[in-house]
Amino acid sequence: MIDAEWKDCRLVAFDTETSGAYPIGHEIVEIGAVKWEGGKIIDEFQTLLRLSRPMSEQVIKIHGITNEMVEHAPLILDQLPRFREFLADAVVIAHHAPFDLGFLVYELEQAQIPLPTGPILCSSLLARALIPEAPNHRLQTLLGFLRLPQGKVHRALDDAKACLEIALECFRRVGEHANITEIAAKMKKSLRWENYLVGKSMDQKLIAISQAIRRGQSLQITYGG
Repeated sequence: MIDAEWKDCRLVAFDTETSGAYPIGHEIVEIGAVKWEGGKIIDEFQTLLRLSRPMSEQVIKIHGITNEMVEHAPLILDQLPRFREFLADAVVIAHHAPFDLGFLVYELEQAQIPLPTGPILCSSLLARALIPEAPNHRLQTLLGFLRLPQGKVHRALDDAKACLEIALECFRRVGEHANITEIAAKMKKSLRWENYLVGKSMDQKLIAISQAIRRGQSLQITYGG
């Protein structure tokens, strides 16, 4: 796949809206994604997700998703297998990808669902390299600068569509016949699924602490020295 021309690849652009800034202690509240192949969008994925505890008003003001909207939404454990299948055999793209990857990989790891294996691209890093004339490289700024359709800000499906359009513009600037390896090199940063595994770099005690934080449980820590 990495040696294939981008026009011949299956692309999935995705976005997450979350209950906070960090995967440990916060949760995904919405996932949106679009699948592109053969020059057009061929499928979409979108779901709100029920949370284990209410979101703050500060977070709600960012994306407009209220606690009432997700009160009866499906659990993430019920939606993860569907979304993992949606990502299969695709080049995966996100805007500020490390943020979304941190949340998604954490949930996949907790659910013991195998990580995707396809390449990952960040449309923000690509835009910084290939659209340097833009005032900044925020998603909405780039849409306005490139005169692309603007959907609802901070809603996952619309942001995923925006991410795809910006990525496609970057791909064209690399070259109509560029392959994924050539495009990825423009980011000057390697993005790998396994780099976002939490348990990979933590011992069992730290994993237990992270799980307690996520569940809102009380902790008693005894210092031995």
